[in-house]
Amino acid sequence: MIARRKTENFSIGKIKIGSDNPVTVQSMVSVPSTDILGTVEQVKRLKEAGCDIVRIAVPDMEAVKLVDAIKSEVDIPLVADIHFDYKLALACADAGIDKIRINPGNIGDDSRVKEVANACANKGICIRIGVNSGSLEKNILKKYGSPTAEAIVESALYHASLLEKFDFNNIVLSLKSSNAETAYKAYSLVAEKSRYPLHLGVTEAGTRYNGIIKSSAVLGGLLLNGIGDTIRISLTDDPVEEVKAGISLLKSLGLRNEGPTIVSCPTCGRTRINLIKIADEVERRLVGCKKNIKVAVMGCVVNGPGEAREADIGIAGGEGCGVLIKKGEIIKKVGEDKLVDTLIEEIERM
Repeated sequence: MIARRKTENFSIGKIKIGSDNPVTVQSMVSVPSTDILGTVEQVKRLKEAGCDIVRIAVPDMEAVKLVDAIKSEVDIPLVADIHFDYKLALACADAGIDKIRINPGNIGDDSRVKEVANACANKGICIRIGVNSGSLEKNILKKYGSPTAEAIVESALYHASLLEKFDFNNIVLSLKSSNAETAYKAYSLVAEKSRYPLHLGVTEAGTRYNGIIKSSAVLGGLLLNGIGDTIRISLTDDPVEEVKAGISLLKSLGLRNEGPTIVSCPTCGRTRINLIKIADEVERRLVGCKKNIKVAVMGCVVNGPGEAREADIGIAGGEGCGVLIKKGEIIKKVGEDKLVDTLIEEIERM
């Protein structure tokens, strides 16, 4: 079991984050903030996919209406993404937002920072400080010469100090870079310097394929070292894909146990069934399944039963046919066209 880095623990609506709680999965709405109905529908899809926390962009006062519109339809914690305008933070706090993403150093003098800190403290709202390598303060960038990990950490702790000045400590930090090594090092460094929960992510990670690979390399390494309390895998894609990738990453590390874990072989010259198609169909048909089981999809009967021994249930292919395996024992032989149906029916009976 992975030993988590000890952090403070905070509530984001009904969800708790921090080292005493499961690592959560986040995503962000990609529908324009002017499209209220479209936003609500996308949030519903994100929740159905297993998303724990959803962030929405709030670029103006009109977008504050999204908070009530979403909350009246979907029961999921909401984060307001705000830049520069402290009045938007105050309006979102009044509207019932669960968390605010804002950098205190960008909203004006101490009086504005104090006003936001007090409003959030009174309503139990967490503030996420989000530092990005592309938007560091000029003095910090000059000091380090480039957006190094050390520069990102200094910026994050600077913003945190502005809130701490007013006894506000309900803080989550994120330190993002599009450079994998920089992001990994920044999170590792800040983990040594604070006890605030960390929101992990790689900014501008890319399209689905490359973005998942880069994000998993960084986030997986951090999570294996016990660093990270909530994650987002940012993709240039449907945000539902971010949620699916995030859940899969946590399950692969043993940090999320709800729902089936699918193991499948890469195929070889012994394979006599269309294993790729079968594995894809099994994965698709198990979306939404909440059973905590391990499902094996194997290509041949030579190694299949042995490889699937640790699974709760599985299938292994033969010559145009296959076998159903349960707890390491072959219990049924069926034709290739019936393999998936047979597997799903047996899972439904479990």
